[in-house]
Amino acid sequence: MRIVVARRLSQAFFLLVFLWFCVVATVGDALWQLRGWPINWLLSLDPLTAVATLLSTGTLFAPLVWGLAVLALTLFIGRFFCGFVCPLGTLNQLTGYLARRRATTEARVADNAPSRAQGIKYVLLAFFLAAAALGSLQTGLLDPLPLVFRSVNLAVLPLVDPGRLGIHGEGRFSDGAWVLGLIFLAILAGNLWRPRFFCRFLCPAGALMGLATRLVPWRIGKADAKACGTCRRCEAFCEGACRPSGEITVSECVLCLNCLDACPTGRIGFAPRPSACGERALPDFSRRGAVFTLAAGALAAPLWRVGGASALGRDPALIRPPGSLDEARFLARCIRCGQCMRVCPSAVVQPAVTVAGAAGLWTPALNYRLGRAGCLQNCVACGQVCPTAAIRPFSLEEKLGRGDFAAVGPLRLGTAFVDRTRCLPWAMGRPCIVCQEVCPVSPKAIGVVTVFEPVAGGAVSVTDARGAALTLAGAPATGRNLGSGDYFLRPLGLPDTAAVRVVSLAGVALTLEKPLPDLGQGRKAEIVVRLQQPHVDPARCVGCGMCEHECPVSGLRAIRVTSENESRSGPGRMLA
Repeated sequence: MRIVVARRLSQAFFLLVFLWFCVVATVGDALWQLRGWPINWLLSLDPLTAVATLLSTGTLFAPLVWGLAVLALTLFIGRFFCGFVCPLGTLNQLTGYLARRRATTEARVADNAPSRAQGIKYVLLAFFLAAAALGSLQTGLLDPLPLVFRSVNLAVLPLVDPGRLGIHGEGRFSDGAWVLGLIFLAILAGNLWRPRFFCRFLCPAGALMGLATRLVPWRIGKADAKACGTCRRCEAFCEGACRPSGEITVSECVLCLNCLDACPTGRIGFAPRPSACGERALPDFSRRGAVFTLAAGALAAPLWRVGGASALGRDPALIRPPGSLDEARFLARCIRCGQCMRVCPSAVVQPAVTVAGAAGLWTPALNYRLGRAGCLQNCVACGQVCPTAAIRPFSLEEKLGRGDFAAVGPLRLGTAFVDRTRCLPWAMGRPCIVCQEVCPVSPKAIGVVTVFEPVAGGAVSVTDARGAALTLAGAPATGRNLGSGDYFLRPLGLPDTAAVRVVSLAGVALTLEKPLPDLGQGRKAEIVVRLQQPHVDPARCVGCGMCEHECPVSGLRAIRVTSENESRSGPGRMLA
């Protein structure tokens, strides 16, 4: 078997594995659902994630040992991960191939010429590692594996399956999905200009593995320095723009092995010796710029902390998923892969666009309006799929505060607050009890106080009273359905008299649930509405957001959850 055929088979295998893991990240026990599939396996192979989280936390999450193993193997044979494994690299290579099927050899050689711009990814790597060393993990913005998982799960899959193919059960919405989709499209479109555009110029993981190849014993190179003609087929099909026919840039070789397959003379090989035509370790780029960027990365984390975005200045609307670490440790671990967002059955975990600040872009945050419901009480999925334990694994007993966790209490995401200026019973005199009814906590965290208030236009004169059947002098001009069960009648001027429910109103004929004492012919009465005004008990509220999601007030909800009293910030954080 030709070596490039083996490489293509490997790329196809890992691309299919990646797509399969995206599809099966749905809670359920069917074959095509989660049911134990290792959907984080590819993410755990990422060496940049392993190194960056090691720098930002000082510890290595056990599954990320795979990433260090990949980096260790890179030290011996080069960037095999880029050429044989990376699904984003495969998509980039496939796009570039399709765009150049009819290109001439001269055009291909021109596209694959080495460029100083290939040094940009090393500058980006310096920025990300410096920021990580000071506690701010930002690699997920451009790390290829988190990027491709995030893009496909949050933008591509919802587009492919708007709810009819059964992948999601029903259509899903993600905050800022159009931005994620456009970035992904731009990355693929970049291959129209240069093959493997992202891999060559922007990929920080490729830069890390490129640095690891500086002393690699096995590498691509020429066996002798003699002229080998002018075909330049090796450069025409080189995916890394590393110039295999001349002085090769070792760090840029992605082990596509096209040069081995294309060389008609067999002078190019993969062997434990330097290339006879010379080598250079890295592409040309500005060392001054790299040092400046390194300093910028080192300053980024302290500057974000000075801004207070993760402490007192944190947006109270930022609600993290249950099991999340405190904000500083969370940002030191989250790689923005979107796995928790994809697996959430209620789609309430969303990418943060502005609510988490610049340091928290695309990290998971709960959005009770965009999801299908609040945070489900019997769900622990997000904590089981996080590849870096930014959301630590937790049990259902811990989430609900039962069994061994009864003394600690349930995991709290925040607390619901009633906005009395928008709440229907409080602000508009309209009956509503939705938030209290949907509260899943037992005993309920939302109670109601019942009051009776006169309805505008509800004063009536009784011309005849026969038991519960009354005849009015004129129909009340309330504009409401008085037979809905929330409207009552009581004698006018006697607010302490018990009101009786109105059963129906037809013209001037009004029927009550039972006869109303102290109401006879010629008496005046008034229609009153029973209002059940909600009150939240912060000791019971866990911030699940069911009340906010179901609140009938469109736009800004009349009951909203904010992060006060969240468990991850420690107990008793309701007050500053």
